[in-house]
Amino acid sequence: MNKPHKKLNAWTDAVDLAQQIYRVTERFPSNERFGLTSLIRRAAVSIPGNIAEGAARQTKKEFLNFPHIAKGSLSELDTQLEIARRLEYLDQARWKTLDERLERIDRMLSGLVRSLRSRNNP
Repeated sequence: MNKPHKKLNAWTDAVDLAQQIYRVTERFPSNERFGLTSLIRRAAVSIPGNIAEGAARQTKKEFLNFPHIAKGSLSELDTQLEIARRLEYLDQARWKTLDERLERIDRMLSGLVRSLRSRNNP
């Protein structure tokens, strides 16, 4: 199986983020297991999943839609982490670390979109 997604830094960082999210949410209250914890984890996993799905598409034009979907999941995750911070499930330092990682992945996804657009429009 060809795995082009594994060559993308955005995918690698997004997988690392998902792993970090799982560890952080283990500390959330148990009554959030099917609520905010589940939503946060699903959004985090969706980011690298969409990058991988796009990279497996036949054309760059097909691929182009998936970084946009990943950015949507990134924004969803950002909102959910903000709610967790306000509920004091995340301390300020941990939230800041995650927020910085979200910003970095967002920049990578924007760069990927620019790269794919420039290859489709010579």
